[in-house]
Amino acid sequence: MRLRLTLFLAVAVLPAGCGGTGPEPFRADVHVERVAGTTIAWYERGEGAPLVLLTGTGSTMAEWDPALLRLLARHHRLILLDYPGIGLSGRWKADSFDSLSDVVAGLMKAIGVGEADVLGWSMGGFVAQRLAVDYPGLVSHLVLAGTNPGGSRTVLGSAKAQAIDSEPNPTVSEILSLLYPPGHRAEGRRFLGRLEQASQSGEIPDDFRVPDTTVRGQVAAEDPWLRSNRNYRQLAGIGVPTLAAAGAEDPVVPPANLERIADRIPGAKLAVFPGAHAFLFQSRRSFAHAVDEFLRVDR
Repeated sequence: MRLRLTLFLAVAVLPAGCGGTGPEPFRADVHVERVAGTTIAWYERGEGAPLVLLTGTGSTMAEWDPALLRLLARHHRLILLDYPGIGLSGRWKADSFDSLSDVVAGLMKAIGVGEADVLGWSMGGFVAQRLAVDYPGLVSHLVLAGTNPGGSRTVLGSAKAQAIDSEPNPTVSEILSLLYPPGHRAEGRRFLGRLEQASQSGEIPDDFRVPDTTVRGQVAAEDPWLRSNRNYRQLAGIGVPTLAAAGAEDPVVPPANLERIADRIPGAKLAVFPGAHAFLFQSRRSFAHAVDEFLRVDR
């Protein structure tokens, strides 16, 4: 799931100021914590119970759709971070999703968050699953979006999607073909415009450093994830409320993956939204509403 959306893409396809709504008064204040022998950059916005957002392969904390963040921040204290070796975080070789979950757990401890809701998208869903398995006391609710359970239970995307996903430098059109279904590519370009505007206004960090070496390391970590059934077996031990969310037309992670996750985690709920891999951006209002309602469970 190698989806890299950097700011230069937005600049390349839209003139400054195009697309999206006007800038919000919120300005991201990035903090840096020492965790696991490196530095982890993070910021927060909103008020309420903490909700940790974990993004996908080759992505920084600046690449969440600002429009989705505005919706989620109405009811939650969002905590966004850069994985080691990417964005504004320090160097570090993460060779597994277990090690990345260790980093997330360490950051939570460093900033005084004893328990949080966790939302993992794409590769971030791998990290979120490991966090829920290895640090059950840190996770109060789990939202897994556009991700897979690992091992033989994984349903791979289309051959075309896999080919694009393996490209070192995919074009804007190729990236948007994975994130948005046919007929909705204009929405994808508006998303890129929102990223540009939010970066210029300071609503999101100017944080788009994506070293190839880090991306290669993240991609390499997917190989053992897909070869082993360990994670899938351990999903049965997750004891927190879980929402598995899928894009109905996701060519990268077909909805069957989320169905299998929902079947494996006791009591998990499944929700399918219109859209492709970026369904949570395209269907952001219905997705944010579903997350809000789900996270009210037991509160």
